[in-house]
Amino acid sequence: MTADFLPATKEEAKARGLSVPDFVYVCGDAYVDHPSFGCAVITRWLDAHGFSVCVLAQPDWKTADAFCEFGRPRLGFLVSSGNIDSMVAHYTVAKRRRTYDYYSPGGKTGLRPDRAVIVYCNRIREAYGDVPIVIGGLEASLRRFAHYDYWTDAVRRSILVDSGADLLSYGMGENSILEIARLLERGVPVKKIRGVRGTVWMAKEGEKLPDRAIMTGDYDRLKEDKAACAAAFKLQYENQDAISGAPLLERYDAKILVQNPPMPPLERAELDKVYSLPYMRAWHPKYDAEGGVPALEEVRFSVTHNRGCFGECNFCALTFHQGRAVRSRSKESILAEVRKITCLPGFKGYIHDIGGPTANFRAPACEKQIKYGVCKNKRCLAPVPCPNLRVDHSEYLDILTEAEKIPGVKKVFVRSGIRFDYLMMDPDDRFFRKLAADHVSGQLKVAPEHCSREVLQTMGKADFRLFLEFEKKFLRFSREAGKEQYLVPYLMSSHPGSRLEDAIELSSFLTARGVCPEQVQDFYPTPGTVSTVMYYTGLDPLTGKKVFVPRTREEKKLQRALLQPQKNGDYLRRALTEAGLSRLIGYGEGKIVPPAKSGRPPRRENGAVPPRQKTGSLTPRERGKRDFSPKKKNGTRAPFSRKKK
Repeated sequence: MTADFLPATKEEAKARGLSVPDFVYVCGDAYVDHPSFGCAVITRWLDAHGFSVCVLAQPDWKTADAFCEFGRPRLGFLVSSGNIDSMVAHYTVAKRRRTYDYYSPGGKTGLRPDRAVIVYCNRIREAYGDVPIVIGGLEASLRRFAHYDYWTDAVRRSILVDSGADLLSYGMGENSILEIARLLERGVPVKKIRGVRGTVWMAKEGEKLPDRAIMTGDYDRLKEDKAACAAAFKLQYENQDAISGAPLLERYDAKILVQNPPMPPLERAELDKVYSLPYMRAWHPKYDAEGGVPALEEVRFSVTHNRGCFGECNFCALTFHQGRAVRSRSKESILAEVRKITCLPGFKGYIHDIGGPTANFRAPACEKQIKYGVCKNKRCLAPVPCPNLRVDHSEYLDILTEAEKIPGVKKVFVRSGIRFDYLMMDPDDRFFRKLAADHVSGQLKVAPEHCSREVLQTMGKADFRLFLEFEKKFLRFSREAGKEQYLVPYLMSSHPGSRLEDAIELSSFLTARGVCPEQVQDFYPTPGTVSTVMYYTGLDPLTGKKVFVPRTREEKKLQRALLQPQKNGDYLRRALTEAGLSRLIGYGEGKIVPPAKSGRPPRRENGAVPPRQKTGSLTPRERGKRDFSPKKKNGTRAPFSRKKK
C-alpha cells in the first residue's frame, strides 16, 4: 500500500528506483493524499505530467539535515506551510498557543515552526545554497505583498523577500507550477523565469518590467503610512482577475517585487482531470500508530465540486486566493468520485458533503465575467444583488439527486456554506425544498454573522431581514417534509464596524429567542482580507471611509461575551455595570443577563411570573424589524437551533 503513495521516505524513493527526484515538496502538514489537501493536488498533478516528486512532510527544522532526506532534487524544492497559515494553525485570536493541531498526526503540536515557509527556505539554503526554491500554498499566497501581521502588530515584507525563495506561486497553482516545471526541465534558470502567470518574482534595478504594470507602493512607506497601506491593498484587490488584472509592483529599496496577472482558473475539463488523479484518499501509513491525521476525518467522505466565490465577504481570503470567478466540475466527474468513496474502508453510506467554498455556486456570476472578467468596483451580491447576476440551482440539484441513486449511498448531505441571499433570489424553489427535505441532517449551518445593518455592510454581507425571510422559508419547507430542523448560525464578534451598541443589538436578538449560540468567532485579522486592512488602518480600503475598530482586549472580550450571556453572567454583570449599562441586567423585555442572585424571577402582584421576553432591546434603527419567524405549537418562536440536553 505504501508504494501507492508518492515517496515520503528515502526507502520509498529507493523502492521506486528513484535516486534523484525532480522535485522535493516540503510541507508543514502531515502527508495526506486526498484532493482536499494542497500538497496532494500539486504533487499528483506534477507526477501525472511526468515529473517525479518526493514529499518531505513536517521535517525537523532545527537543523538542515532533515532537508537532505532525498538529496538535492534535480529541478528544485517546492515549499508550503500546509493547508492553512502556520500562525493561524498555532495561535488563537487571543494569541494563545493552540493545544491541538488538526493537520499533524494524532493532533500533536510543535511539528512545524512558526512562519514555516520562511524557516523551511532558510534551512534549504543552508543545505544546498542556490538550489531553485518555489514557494506556494495559502501562507505564501496571502502574504505575497507587504501585509499587516496580527501577531507582531506590524506590516511585514512580502514573504518572497523574507524567505529568499526564487519564485512565489499564488492562488490555485496547478498550471503555474506545471509551467515552471517545464521551463526548468528545458534548462531555463529559475532566476530567468519571469513570464509565468500566477507567480511573483523580484526584479533587480534596471530589469525590464511588464507592460501596464501598476506600482502599489514602497515598503518603507507602507510600513509607516496606514492610508498608503489601504490604498495599496485596494489596487491589489482590484487586480486579482485573470482577464482584467494588471501586473502589480511593490518597491523594496533597489529591487521591485512583481506580481504577474493571475493564471486563468481551471475550466471544467481541467478540474475533472485534477480530481480524477489516483489519490489514496488517506493519510500516509507511517501515521497509523499515532491514530492518523485528524483533518482528514472532516473530508474523507466529502466531494469538492467547485472553486472560487463571488460572495466577497470582507473577512474571507477567498477573493485573494481562489478569486471571484467560479468554476465547477462536471456531473460525471463528481459522481465518479462518489462511487470511489463508496468503496473506501469505513464508509457507511453517507456522503458528508458535496460542496466547496460556497456550496450552491456552480458557474460564473454573469456572462460578462466570462468575456471581460469580474467587475473591479462592483459586487455581485451585497449590499444588493447585481441585476446581471444569474441564479440557477438546477445543475446542482441534478447532481445531488443522481448521487443519491448510486449503489451504497444512503444519504447525501450539504455541509458547506450555503449562500442564503443567492438562494433566496431563485424563483424556482425545487432546490430549496429538496435541500430541506433530503440534504440536511437536522441542522443547517448558515452564516448571517450579525444582525446590525452597519456591521453587515462593513462585512460585505446581505441585510439581516433577508436572513429572517430565509429562515421562515427553511422552517416551512422542513415542516412540509415532515422534519423538525433548525439553523445553526455562524456569528462573529468584534468585526471592524461593530460598536458596543451593535453587539448589544445582536445579544438582545439572541436573548429574545432564548438562544445561546455554540458557534461564535471573534474576528481574527489574517493576511489577504479587506477586514484585516480595516482592522489595521481604521479605513475601508475599497471606499477610503473611516471605520470604527474594537481593538482593546476588554472591548473584544465584552463583545464576545454578549453573544453568549448564559455562559458569561458574572463577567457581563460587572462589565455592563462599569459601562453604565445596568439597564440590561434583569428579567423581561430589553434585558440580556439576569441579576446575580439565583432563584425565580420576581412575581407580579397577582402572583404571575412575568412572561418570557419576546422582542429584546432593539436600537432605534432596528425598531420595526423584529423577529417574525414562525411560532411553534406551544407559542414560542422557533430558535436557530435546539439546545442540547
